[in-house]
Amino acid sequence: MEEIISYDEFAKVDLRVGTILEVEDFPQARKPAYKLKIDLGELGVKQSSAQITKEYPNKKELIGKQVVCVVNFPKKQIGPFISECLTTGFDGEKGVVLTTVDRTVKNGMRLY
Repeated sequence: MEEIISYDEFAKVDLRVGTILEVEDFPQARKPAYKLKIDLGELGVKQSSAQITKEYPNKKELIGKQVVCVVNFPKKQIGPFISECLTTGFDGEKGVVLTTVDRTVKNGMRLY
């Protein structure tokens, strides 16, 4: 387990749900990745680079999937691409498994 933090510290991380709208290959990335466009409701559509190609080789299965994103990290330059949010996930058998919700919720809703 990592260091114990307070709820106030946790609350600083703005985790929101969004729906994946588009998925593109990202051949310029050092590690295999996709470029995602995610609808985050009131926050707009954001782009994110995600190293999820091993667990999700079929890009079409990602379209419409709701994922959990950190939206208050600074933008990150990844090669020629600017990632505007961090798409979260867990280590899986092959690679990163996306953090999702088990029921559809409104895009942009905050995780508590």
